[in-house]
Amino acid sequence: MKTRTVTIVALLTAMLALGPSTAFGVNKEMVQLQTQVQALQDQMSRMQQSFDERMGVMKNLIEQSTDNVNKVNGAILDLQKALQQQHTDSGARADQLSGQVQSLNDTLDELKTRLAKISQQLDAVQQAQTNLPAAGQQQMAPGQPGQPGQPQGQQPQQPPQPQAPPPDVVYNNALRDYNAGRYDLASQEFTDYMKFYPNTDLAGNAQFYLADLEYRQGNYEQAVKDYDRVLQDYPDGNKAPAAQLKKGYALLELGQRSAGIRELNGLITRYPRSIEAQQAKDRLRKLGGTSASSARQR
Repeated sequence: MKTRTVTIVALLTAMLALGPSTAFGVNKEMVQLQTQVQALQDQMSRMQQSFDERMGVMKNLIEQSTDNVNKVNGAILDLQKALQQQHTDSGARADQLSGQVQSLNDTLDELKTRLAKISQQLDAVQQAQTNLPAAGQQQMAPGQPGQPGQPQGQQPQQPPQPQAPPPDVVYNNALRDYNAGRYDLASQEFTDYMKFYPNTDLAGNAQFYLADLEYRQGNYEQAVKDYDRVLQDYPDGNKAPAAQLKKGYALLELGQRSAGIRELNGLITRYPRSIEAQQAKDRLRKLGGTSASSARQR
């Protein structure tokens, strides 16, 4: 009994001796584990902070890139608008220049006509001066000395027939009414000019304006026919390029795309340095057609 008691006391003593040591080891491991966990948390915090900073930088870069892209897109749109406006202005200037050249040509033709008329008048005066001596030497009619006799068989003079106004007057009146927008009156005056003076230098111009009046009034079929008359009857006139250009436009208005493109290409080939050729090229670009010059380059 005594021995058992001693044994129990010894075991208790040993357990008491071992207990604090075991508890101390466990506490030490817990402290180390807590330290490692804290270190991991600190590291995670630093990583999160670094990630947030980098995300902020990336966000700023993306925003800057987006702004730059928007600016580039805006610049491209502005450039496209500027090019479109420049193209429109170029077309308007070409049309305006074409009108000015047309007016100058009309003025030049009018001056040529007046000079030709003055030359004819001078020739008539010279002819009259030449005939004066011959007229003074005519013999007096027999039976009535001192009085000129009437040649036998001569018919009495007929009253003069009413004549049309001079060609320059008719043409200038028609052109003035055309520019003033009095198309019906201008059409009648140009028709009168072609009726009375179909072989003058301005006949081709008058025929062109007749066709142009029909074009302006939407009568494209008749306009094509009258533009053809300019090209066929007055191929060397200064209105021939404009007539072929407007004929091409009229064909396009009639829905005859192939014929219209063919006519515009024919104009470019026939009159490559004219203003009308440049206008034809611009119209072909808008239509997506191929001009004769570009086709030759290919």
